[in-house]
Amino acid sequence: MILEAIYHRPKLNWSYAYNRTTMHLRLRSKRGDLDSVIAITGDKYAWDRTITHIPMRIFARDEMFDYWEAETSPPYRRLRYAFQLIQGEDSVWMTERGFEQSLPDHPLEMFDFPFMNPVDIFEPPAWVKDAVFYQIFPERFANGDPSLTPANAEPWGGTPTPTNFFGGDLQGVMDHLDHLSKLGITAIYFCPLFEATTNHKYNTADYLKVDPQFGTNEQLRMLVDACHARGIRVVLDAVFNHSGREFPPFVDVMKNGANSPYADWFYIKDWPPRVEDGIPTYETFAFEPLMPKLNTEHPDVKAYLLEVARYWIEEMDIDGWRLDVANEVDHQFWREFRQTVKAIKPDAYLLGEIWHDSLMWLQGDQFDAVMNYPFTNSVLDYAVHGKLDGLGFANEIGKLLASYSQPVTEAAFNLLGSHDTPRLLTLCDGDMRKMKLAVTLLFSYPGAPCVYYGDEIGLDGGYDPGCRKCMEWDVGKQNRELLEFFIHTIEVRKKHPALRSAGLKIMYAEAGDPCLAMERMDSETGERMLLVINASDEPCKLELGWADHNVWRDLYTTASVEATQNKLTLDLGAYGFSLLQCEVKQPAEA
Repeated sequence: MILEAIYHRPKLNWSYAYNRTTMHLRLRSKRGDLDSVIAITGDKYAWDRTITHIPMRIFARDEMFDYWEAETSPPYRRLRYAFQLIQGEDSVWMTERGFEQSLPDHPLEMFDFPFMNPVDIFEPPAWVKDAVFYQIFPERFANGDPSLTPANAEPWGGTPTPTNFFGGDLQGVMDHLDHLSKLGITAIYFCPLFEATTNHKYNTADYLKVDPQFGTNEQLRMLVDACHARGIRVVLDAVFNHSGREFPPFVDVMKNGANSPYADWFYIKDWPPRVEDGIPTYETFAFEPLMPKLNTEHPDVKAYLLEVARYWIEEMDIDGWRLDVANEVDHQFWREFRQTVKAIKPDAYLLGEIWHDSLMWLQGDQFDAVMNYPFTNSVLDYAVHGKLDGLGFANEIGKLLASYSQPVTEAAFNLLGSHDTPRLLTLCDGDMRKMKLAVTLLFSYPGAPCVYYGDEIGLDGGYDPGCRKCMEWDVGKQNRELLEFFIHTIEVRKKHPALRSAGLKIMYAEAGDPCLAMERMDSETGERMLLVINASDEPCKLELGWADHNVWRDLYTTASVEATQNKLTLDLGAYGFSLLQCEVKQPAEA
């Protein structure tokens, strides 16, 4: 055994309460090194009466490791446990003290999960697991009220620049809710709606006021109510890492300098605040003078921003917050932010913008989810760029699944593009086959998928500002075939619980082979699905070994294929895929 590759520690993503009665235990070992692992569990105060041996299963793999998992329901909500590691005829026991040649007589040497306190359990909103999000960049979605259009706005559909305007507003969103309902959307994530000078509104001037170019606070409440009537939840974007230069406290600082009562609301390194050689003498977002960083440790700043969080939840009935540059704000602020929001609306969704490993923000005391850009990159590198073969993609997904607890995976915000990335169709060089592969993976993965506005009708564009084009509402200029694909794919996900569950198993992935087979299972209904993908410009034939003779029905073509001689044989075209539902073959009548 390669003992130095074996790892476990209590809490975090290695042992945690999945819900109020169920605990998950995990262990890492070198890939292919162990034949089996058994978790030995029991209550520390009643060990002899409660000791249980639970076989563990490999739930994920990456290029280096196997990740094992077991589920248990401690009768007294506390647990002592150890692991028996088995390789051939050899066994080693792993406890908190290290590796031992036999199981200790007393559980005091074992790992300890002291108590499953309900307040410590990570419980994201239940609705998110089944949600389908749609991201709207308000200035570019639809112009519904020309009286609000800025005087310098350009004709709708022109070339976007970092500074130009086209007149998108709240009424435009209201006018097109039918489009979202037909698409199957159940939640909207809006980029900032608050008053600001830019077209993107990430430089907030007034956190308590809808930008007049978009409408009024009252109109937003009407829009939220209209969305709720359709079963669509609303999440707003908040920028608490920094404000805009026009934010009144910062205006006062620029006017009165160190004598301003708001001087400590910001991080001024050298007075007066100014820009020298392109670098501000005050902390900002990314050296941008328009975006001074807020001191969220200051009690007055904290009180102001928490009032903002309360106001829009309580007065406008929004359903959550997407939090910009969330990783640059202190953890304590987010803990108090969560407490403030959840006290008003316990099932509000708190989504942080973090592009990297986010475990420390996802322990149940801060966010419910982060924007899952690691998933984005893996899908694009496999299905679009061809940088990963099937095994490479499977390894990256395995590592991602092992990095977080199952509740985190189930509530993750999964996306293929946003206002900060090139359009998916552009990344695909206009190849609809690649785009469909990526979209199918998105909607076949645990978590909440998000569609960036316009992707469904074929909008293209490079990095900002190209990815922020005006939505195309001329039906004759929309890609209707692509729209129907999105509608059907979303409908399939909503109909089949296996596609929304955490049950995921790689059935085929080999080095050098662009093909992939991924099974999705739902433990409650017993439903099984199989997604088979050929991320190659050449057709392929794939044979999968099976221990049964099930019939599988393609949910896109309705064709059926039967496993014979313990094998399922599939023909896939270039950049082709099949999403199959298992249908157990009925025995022939006598």
